[in-house]
Amino acid sequence: MSIVSMLILAVRFLLELAALAALGYWGFRAGAGGGLLMKLLLGLGAPLAAAVLWGAFIAPKASFPVAIPIRILLEAAVFGSAAAALYASGHPRLALLFVIVAVVDSALVYSLEL
Repeated sequence: MSIVSMLILAVRFLLELAALAALGYWGFRAGAGGGLLMKLLLGLGAPLAAAVLWGAFIAPKASFPVAIPIRILLEAAVFGSAAAALYASGHPRLALLFVIVAVVDSALVYSLEL
């Protein structure tokens, strides 16, 4: 595997972690009006749901591998929800940057068949 391929996959991994962080951040902020229980449910539940979805269907060693078009849609759902979470949390520029990096990296992953 080339250094470029490893860099592309490293960015992908960082995007996955950033998506979980964004969803958790949004959850804790959005749940603030509903008390501690709501903060915990959203702050922990949103990233947990994304992680389960990723591990079950999207990861290279997914429990339930799906066809590439379905995998791309699921990735778009995870990355898109993370961008929406950033936007809803008052960080529109960060959301836009996240989307741009995610789209470019995903295009490279699939075009190079990594």
